[in-house]
Amino acid sequence: MLKHIESSLLDIAYDEQGDADGWVVVLLHGFPYDIHAYEEVTPRLTSRGARVIAPYLRGFGPTRFLAPTTLRSGQQAALGADLLALLNALNISHAVLGGYDWGGRAACIVAALYPSRARGLVSVNGYNIQQISTALQPAAPEKEYRLWYQYYLHSERGRAGLTQNRREFCRLLWSLWSPTWRVDEDTFARSAAAFDNPDFVEVVVHSYRHRFGLVAGDPQFDDIERRLANMPSITVPTITLEGDADGVSPPGGRRADLQRFTGSHQNRTVPNAGHNLPQEAPEAFADAILDIHELAA
Repeated sequence: MLKHIESSLLDIAYDEQGDADGWVVVLLHGFPYDIHAYEEVTPRLTSRGARVIAPYLRGFGPTRFLAPTTLRSGQQAALGADLLALLNALNISHAVLGGYDWGGRAACIVAALYPSRARGLVSVNGYNIQQISTALQPAAPEKEYRLWYQYYLHSERGRAGLTQNRREFCRLLWSLWSPTWRVDEDTFARSAAAFDNPDFVEVVVHSYRHRFGLVAGDPQFDDIERRLANMPSITVPTITLEGDADGVSPPGGRRADLQRFTGSHQNRTVPNAGHNLPQEAPEAFADAILDIHELAA
């Protein structure tokens, strides 16, 4: 059931399924996706007693900014703060957190900085907190070419291109990042409706510029960004997942960061799965959430 709740900055739209008194799991989507990524994950969890909450991130779907003057920031600290604000607004003391891409980043941030709010964590592509201080250091060419879309969005041509061709642009990313997933157009169209949010372009452009230090962030998140600059450890029980067909973050590319998980931790490689792992391999993602729930019980 789609519901809304207000934080200090946002009218957050979220889907809620399962027993209202069940154990809580919050599932967070990435870019350029939406909450439909968890359509087949959710029933696997509710059948095991979970209360599943899947919010639309800022700039996506029916989620809206409350004030026209609020910076349409897509920076990592904003995503983490939004998740914390959602937990507070719903009076959820702690939850199992699961996510990928932008959503995995939000989940990692809350697990790292506010560990009492996370019973455990499932994160696709490992430790998703960005080290902005080193963002301008070049990577190997075979890694750099995968990030073409980020460099494109650094330019005003890229902003204009995303504005004019947002569905075509995002559809291309789906195909490049999940080369083994034969997604049909109806499935894409359901998620693509979330990109019609009036703030989608500004939030996306800000995200890909801020992470390279090219634009300033929202000052209200400065303290969180300072804390994230230290690349904090994640101490809560965690399972990280990697799709072996991920076209933008191939397996093993960030293995060095796995040392930042200092609590109970497992890393699993999921066969024949790309970047949108919860939608491509829902059983594997749901199993990881259930394993974390059992571990944290």
